[in-house]
Amino acid sequence: MMNRLQSSFCFLLALGLLLPACGGTGDGDPNQPGTELRSEEQRITAPITEASDVVAQVAGNTAFALDLYAQVREGSDENLFFSPHSIEVALAMTWAGARGDTESDMAGALHFELDQNAMHPVFNHLDLELNARGEGAEGADGEGFRLNVLNAIWGQVGYTFLDDFLDVLAMHYGAGLWLMDFAANPAAATEEINEWVEVATEDRIEDLIPPGAITGDTRMVLVNAIYFNAAWAEPFEEENTSDGPFSTLAGSTVTVPMMHKMSEMAYAVGEGYQAVEIPYDGHELSMLILVPDLGALDTFEQGLSPAFLAQVEARRGYGIVDLTMPRWELDGATFSLKKILTAMGMGVAFTAAADFSGMNGTGGLAIQDVLHQAFVKVNEAGTEAAAATGTEAAAATAVIVGETSAPPMGPTITLDRPFLYLIKDIPTGQILFIGRVVDPS
Repeated sequence: MMNRLQSSFCFLLALGLLLPACGGTGDGDPNQPGTELRSEEQRITAPITEASDVVAQVAGNTAFALDLYAQVREGSDENLFFSPHSIEVALAMTWAGARGDTESDMAGALHFELDQNAMHPVFNHLDLELNARGEGAEGADGEGFRLNVLNAIWGQVGYTFLDDFLDVLAMHYGAGLWLMDFAANPAAATEEINEWVEVATEDRIEDLIPPGAITGDTRMVLVNAIYFNAAWAEPFEEENTSDGPFSTLAGSTVTVPMMHKMSEMAYAVGEGYQAVEIPYDGHELSMLILVPDLGALDTFEQGLSPAFLAQVEARRGYGIVDLTMPRWELDGATFSLKKILTAMGMGVAFTAAADFSGMNGTGGLAIQDVLHQAFVKVNEAGTEAAAATGTEAAAATAVIVGETSAPPMGPTITLDRPFLYLIKDIPTGQILFIGRVVDPS
């Protein structure tokens, strides 16, 4: 079991049966628990997508991330952290079986901008891109960079799952369907799925599914897990860390370890906020930090939108930023997203009126719950540690002396008050994680 980690997230979606079960289909023995019911189709490793479709869906994913953030923060005065990407991937797998109003309502709430035929290849493209990141880069724990996006699905033994549905899961999400006897032993199913989650997140997410969440009526469980471990491109030196004040959302002041470095980074300064983008080793992912003026967090969050993020991007400059920021850690408990997703417009999916007939051909399925748990830790090493080092050698003799061209000086940015942060993929613009820190102590 590893001791430290940048961040990991796991998401679970359970579909409950409202009509009697029927016979099985697909490869494998549909009456034997532990069998993988898998399509004959292989994952498409070079999906054909239009560049405009990828751009459109990433924009939709950004809109969903900020909509979800607005719901999660409502009435909360605590630190927050979740993965909109993971949630959308799991729900995209579910949407593959949705039909009628359930399909359209989910698409509206999730900002799915494409039809079924175009959207699943786009999510496949994004997953393959993300899983390819970090070649040669370092993780925050001194081992290699890790960004692992994993999908797994469990279904009731003896139940019908359509070949077309299994084909989509296999071709675009790399997932077969493992047979489990939820009806006879939901506790054993809970234990097995929790064990898979622990392995997928290097033991950082434990007991994702609480006792009683999976019942004898459960017929399918879809899980998406993201594990991320990356060093900063340029680490903070531990000797530069010293105690400093942080003004919390509650109005008190706490003393916490504050890291410090001066480094060339992208930054933006606008009315009521400062922003800085810290790259991870490999320069394929980054953490964008948004720091509102003291006392202005609520107003700032209300104005958070895709248009605002585009404005921050347009204001970006590059220079030496004098950055001071706290360490922080969040080890969240499992909580339900059912009410939040209902408020966002996909409530029909949780009711007897739901139509997931694309999964079984008959319908009678509805979402029982959507469960979420997250962990994040940010420190001097990265978000864990070592900067990549290397040497270059060449044979030639020439000495050329000239004036150095130093990057311009940027602003001084001190994270001594509540702030937001987004961990994103730079080439695609996809937001993987979003959160806020209102009290790092």
